[in-house]
Amino acid sequence: MDWRTFFRSIVVVAEKNMRIYYFKGPVVVFGLLFPLIMFLTFFIGRDLDLIPFFPGFLGMMLFFTSSSVGPLITPWEKREKTYERLISLPVILESVIIGDLLAGALFGIGITTIVFAACTLIFQIPLFSSGLLLLGLVTGSVAFAALGTLLASPTTNNPSNIMMLSSLVRLPLIFISGIFIPLSQLSGPFFLLTSLSPLTYLVDLFRMALNGDAVYPPWIDIAVIFAVILLFIWAAKVIQKRNLVKGI
Repeated sequence: MDWRTFFRSIVVVAEKNMRIYYFKGPVVVFGLLFPLIMFLTFFIGRDLDLIPFFPGFLGMMLFFTSSSVGPLITPWEKREKTYERLISLPVILESVIIGDLLAGALFGIGITTIVFAACTLIFQIPLFSSGLLLLGLVTGSVAFAALGTLLASPTTNNPSNIMMLSSLVRLPLIFISGIFIPLSQLSGPFFLLTSLSPLTYLVDLFRMALNGDAVYPPWIDIAVIFAVILLFIWAAKVIQKRNLVKGI
């Protein structure tokens, strides 16, 4: 396959996913309503300043929106018997994975940008560095869209099984990522635990972009996010290729 066909196949797969899956029930619930309800639950009845916690809310919104599309695509298409047809066309596995990832990333960027713009107008959210904010939006959306694609890779044609697996993976990451407790207030084993979550580095990058008070230097946050992107894409490719070889 030449490069022109490769990129065209990615765009076609992404466009197909955007038309079909953006308004499915699980994407709307887990990508839009769930993070909003969780954050409101944390704030209702508590006299808290929104500004220090807003980078965490923005990171959580990007995390859920970007990773909500991918887990639905592959099992849904396997159930509808369209996955095999897609692979049999002049499309390679990498095109399908990147196309799924691109659909999730664009969904995450679009929804999170709208939320950020609305909150900026309503709550006067400060902005320390627009460049870091844009970089965080793009790299974070790709990283967590890749996570969503990886979560869809196990052998099943039942979307509910994948959504359950997705919840089991994503929910613990929320609580160990310095969203509700700033990293600067953590120490010892709790700080080490937060370092295991890729969401920690995105939230830290957003804190630098919005408030200018990150714990890690921005280059460390960006390097970790890029490493996570490569790891998730590689793992998704390995698992899906193994399933194709086995005929499942």
